[in-house]
Amino acid sequence: MGGAAAAPRGERPAGLPVPDAEEGRTGRVEDALADAVVKAVRDTGGYGGAVYLRSRDRRSLVLCVMSGVPRSLLKPWWRIPVSGALPMCETFRSGETQYLPDDRATMLRFPQFTAALPYSFAHAYQPVRVGGETVGVLAVLCSSSREPAGEEEVREGLRRAGRDMEERLAEYARGLPGRTDADAVAYGIEYDDQPVSVRLPTPPAQAVAIGMIEWDLAGDRWSGDDDALELLGVSREEFGGTMAAVEERVSPDDLYELRAARRDAEDTGQIRGRHFRVLEEPRDEGERVHYRPVELWGHVVRARSSDRLLVGALIDVAGGVTAAEAAERLPDGLFSLDQDGRVIYANRRCQDLLGSDLERLLGHYPWEVLTWLRDPAYEDRYRAAMLTQQPVSYLVHTPDGVWLGFVLYPGVHGLTGRVFRTAAPAGAEPGRALPPSSQAAAPPAELVTTARAGALYHVVQMASVLTESVTVRDVCRAVSEQLLPAFGAQEVALYTVRDGRMYLLWEDGYPQHFLDPFEGVPLEADLPGVHALTTRLPLFFESPEELAGAYPRLALDPMTSWAFLPLIASGHPVGSCILGWNTPHRFTAEERSALTALAGLTAQAMERARLYDAESAVARGLQEGLLPHRLPTVDRLRVTARYLPGTKGMDIGGDWYDVIRTGRGVALVIGDVEGHSVGAAAVMGQLRSAVHSFAASGRPPQEVVTHTNQLLAELETDIFATCCYIELDPATGHARAVRAGHPPPLLRHPDGSAEILELPGGVLLGVQPDADYPVAEFTLEPGSVLALYTDGLVEVPGSDIATGIETVLSCLAVSRTDSMEELADRILGAARRAEDRPDDVALLLTAYDPAGAG
Repeated sequence: MGGAAAAPRGERPAGLPVPDAEEGRTGRVEDALADAVVKAVRDTGGYGGAVYLRSRDRRSLVLCVMSGVPRSLLKPWWRIPVSGALPMCETFRSGETQYLPDDRATMLRFPQFTAALPYSFAHAYQPVRVGGETVGVLAVLCSSSREPAGEEEVREGLRRAGRDMEERLAEYARGLPGRTDADAVAYGIEYDDQPVSVRLPTPPAQAVAIGMIEWDLAGDRWSGDDDALELLGVSREEFGGTMAAVEERVSPDDLYELRAARRDAEDTGQIRGRHFRVLEEPRDEGERVHYRPVELWGHVVRARSSDRLLVGALIDVAGGVTAAEAAERLPDGLFSLDQDGRVIYANRRCQDLLGSDLERLLGHYPWEVLTWLRDPAYEDRYRAAMLTQQPVSYLVHTPDGVWLGFVLYPGVHGLTGRVFRTAAPAGAEPGRALPPSSQAAAPPAELVTTARAGALYHVVQMASVLTESVTVRDVCRAVSEQLLPAFGAQEVALYTVRDGRMYLLWEDGYPQHFLDPFEGVPLEADLPGVHALTTRLPLFFESPEELAGAYPRLALDPMTSWAFLPLIASGHPVGSCILGWNTPHRFTAEERSALTALAGLTAQAMERARLYDAESAVARGLQEGLLPHRLPTVDRLRVTARYLPGTKGMDIGGDWYDVIRTGRGVALVIGDVEGHSVGAAAVMGQLRSAVHSFAASGRPPQEVVTHTNQLLAELETDIFATCCYIELDPATGHARAVRAGHPPPLLRHPDGSAEILELPGGVLLGVQPDADYPVAEFTLEPGSVLALYTDGLVEVPGSDIATGIETVLSCLAVSRTDSMEELADRILGAARRAEDRPDDVALLLTAYDPAGAG
């Protein structure tokens, strides 16, 4: 009860370098996408972009390349199930572009996504195809409040980017090893690695001038390269090469600094950033003298025992250092965070206000260093700023009793923050961030909820999927499709408890027959899956050594990490869920909590589904008991039927069919009672019995239907029904038909052509007790096939019934098989009703074969 199959040996992990077949170079799929992602962001006016590629097992979409958005913010979505309720998954499945202009549009289409990322930003998605096959999805993020690009502009930019990526990926695929001309173009376009971040281009900054110098301390001689002399403002011909010549170029106010630099070199052997200004020659006559700030760095080397030579650099600091000095003069604290939220700068005032020196802050998240910023709300403000690219403000109460105001100004490469002291606002609660309405001390900005995006998304998504899961099989499939890709696992097994033993319900990813020895083990067995259930505590093992140490007699599969989760519903043990990873996996506290919560949701859904399965089995048994167990054998006719119950909802339907011998031949009947309930099935049984009785008594078709209609009206059930009744003479092929609100029959002629028999008809049964039903007559030719069906066969969500009838008619015409059983199966397949049926389906096929014996 634990373990899974590893990836087949010899397969190249996606994303690893591969040789280029033509040029002998190595390439990665990320390299083929990086420039295209940056170009897509620029062309759509966005601030971030990402590309997802399908995983090797085709079960997941894996984040491959991203730009403009911190990797840490999207970590919960590095790997997502293809079946997930996310815009990128919907784009991959449908192959259609998605454009969501703001959070309201996202909430309407993808509420689970909005619950996990409750920020307002525009986002659009484009399928990435290679050779006509969808292999991934491109996503771009845009600001929803700044002047955005128009929707058509965004869509056109995405289309161009999609074409660009297709060309790049096709070229990449052609260079993969072992490729043959017969391979599909999309061969090898898959990914199972970590995402790669690509920086968006920054505006060009002024280049920093650096000149190299040598200073003979013993002889006070200077020499420098052309850059150093240019910084001193002299030509090589003019420069005397002495210390005095250098001092002539230095501001009189800074001569001390230059001379102190010499003392530093003699005392410590190095000069560390001595700052002084050098003269810039006036460009025009009468122009005032200007000075350029420079810094001197260097260290002493000894050519001979008596020589002291300083080798160093003269650096133009007219930009950076001056800007930093200006920041130090401000009364407010200033700080800068990199794209992932780590501190890269804080001025002295900021350090004083935060009560922490720069060394302690640098390279760390502020909410990790400062205990009073560890409320998830403050980290959430950073996420809000980076994902919306809009300023965000909030107030914080420090342990010293001081109220601080924070304002965050984001950019694609990080953010700059301002912090200042402020008065406590009315209604303030120490230790908590204030709601948006209380932000009087700082520029207004829309603040968001305190959500932990990763755990919240997985819980919300799983709850949504399990809500729609009806049967135990539905629940198992949902767990497999959601948990494996969401957490990067490769195996899952779901066990249930029955009569004190554990039985396998579902497995995915295990070696063949590996789980056989664990089938039916008692609850006293020394196994982790059993112990997790009996102790009601999840078990996590991050290495084979850990698992083998706890269970030395347990047979292990090729996995390296495992999670054993108890399934407990309302205090009742339901079973166990086992997950396995084929690479070392560290279970964070947040992930352990999420997995435990998801196990609880699974258990509740499993119990509900088991109850449904039990009740459904009884209801289906009742319904199937009302249908004919076998059809009579009739000379000159070959008859077959199909009945498929709907797979959606908890109720049963009222579709029925029958073949009845009459005094004049045989009656072919099909009907559909309105509604889905036990009551509908009961009415169906009464109608079938009535039709059978009227037909067997020798009544003509019109009377059979008329009397059945009167019977249903007298039942006063408020339930209506449809029916198609055809009496056929097998000796001649002559038929008389009556139709009561039912879809028209279909007829295939011996030459293979097919048509819809537009027979005249009357109203539904049970609507008008005295309704008249006209009789239509036609004759079947030898070799003809007659198809009767209920509307469940031809009703397709998103399309009209006429389209469904045309689909079945086309299949009837092209399926030139002599087997009626095979023909019935083909029709069901063509109508796509074998899976995901919202309604029941009944189908009755009759072939007229005068030479046959039935």
